[in-house]
Amino acid sequence: MHDLTTLEPAGAQRETSTPSPRRWWALAALALAQFLVVLDASIVNIAIPTIGADLGLGPAALAWVITAYVLPFGSLLLLGGRLGDRFGHRRVFLVGVAGFVLASATAAFAPVGGVLLASRAVQGAAAALLAPAALALVTGLFQGRERARALGVWGAVAGAGSAAGVLLGGLLTAAFGWPAVFLVNVPIGALVLVVVPRLVGRDRQSVSGRIDVAGAASVTAALVALVAALSSAEQLGFGHPVVWGLAAAAVVLGGVFVLVERRAADPLVPFAIFRNRSVLAGNLVMLLAGGAMVALFYALSVFLQAAMGLDALAAGLTQLPLAVALVLVAGIVPALVGRLGTRLVLAGSLLVLAAGLAWLAFAPAGADFAVHVLGPTLVIGLGLGGAFVTATELAVHGVAGGEAGLAGGLVNTSQQLGGALGMSVLATLAVMRTDALSAAGAAPAQATAGGLSLVFAGAAVLVAVAAVVTLVVAPRAGAR
Repeated sequence: MHDLTTLEPAGAQRETSTPSPRRWWALAALALAQFLVVLDASIVNIAIPTIGADLGLGPAALAWVITAYVLPFGSLLLLGGRLGDRFGHRRVFLVGVAGFVLASATAAFAPVGGVLLASRAVQGAAAALLAPAALALVTGLFQGRERARALGVWGAVAGAGSAAGVLLGGLLTAAFGWPAVFLVNVPIGALVLVVVPRLVGRDRQSVSGRIDVAGAASVTAALVALVAALSSAEQLGFGHPVVWGLAAAAVVLGGVFVLVERRAADPLVPFAIFRNRSVLAGNLVMLLAGGAMVALFYALSVFLQAAMGLDALAAGLTQLPLAVALVLVAGIVPALVGRLGTRLVLAGSLLVLAAGLAWLAFAPAGADFAVHVLGPTLVIGLGLGGAFVTATELAVHGVAGGEAGLAGGLVNTSQQLGGALGMSVLATLAVMRTDALSAAGAAPAQATAGGLSLVFAGAAVLVAVAAVVTLVVAPRAGAR
């Protein structure tokens, strides 16, 4: 089969009069790869206890099963996006998918904890290559109103990946054991590797010049230190010297990165991109909403099991209404954007999401799902579907083809850093609240529910702030 869709170099992308009908199949394959990336950030959570028992890993080592993926993923996204701009988005995407598939297979058959952690690190690094390249390919394949519809599908799939993690993790672990949560990536990733080269043409390099090695090294080191500090804060507390040392290192390295970029002939991140108010607003929203969503799905999983007494499978099944609501609303978002503009749709979606989170904060210990949880999660799904679609569209609006990978890397980095920050801060507050309630004589389920209600309320505040940021920073015309 011949190449059916050819991407043009930077600045040359234009809407064609007879676009190939296969572009929608290409979108499906690219979205499937993005689904795996998002899924792997949460699907492992349910399997953690079983992994620890089988491989003899203690609590500290088990925490690294998550961190080993998040750390390279969040810290290498900017470099991954720029490599796509330099060497071709399709090429970098395929390298990332291949690495992700191989690392998933080695994780599934890991005989000891060290092999599993190394495999998770390679998974994260590979995801940092494929995620921004995939988004850049989508923005290159579609133009005008079709791009809004394509990004609606993209946002729906990515959001569904977050919601489906708990469900699939519970189903696969219960039926086949913990290796299944990694093995599921292998056939899907292999399918993507076969299909994408047949649907997406080879794109030539978009950015000339040398790779900004100094900028890449300094920003990667700064992001590693920052994510490590936030992850360590969950385990050690914010007052621990290790956390402060890592945070200080992140600040220093971040300063070095800014100095390097201001003097570089071909900077890794041209700061002029933030003069685009749509890009700036989209990334700020992703930073705040990303923090709220990572904390939400973690806290909701714990609440369903520890406070409501559901098993892993039942807890996973309760995520279905949220996922369905998310996908349905994502399908109608492009039409709303066409009428109202991205700015108003995004702000409205964020307010709906904040309302659902605030409602969930009132769910008591031993809650009845239909009475106390179903309503809030449906509202959350509606808000989440609209928010992530429009925030992604805003973050790539008006970006030239030569910076499409950079824009994809930036928005993914904002989401990952926000997730790490929100998780560390809100989880720490939840633990403090739970401990205080336990000391006051509350039952374990009640103490846990009290702590998690603080997570839901804090997430609602973050999302409400994101709505204000949208109205203040995003251009009034919006991306239509």
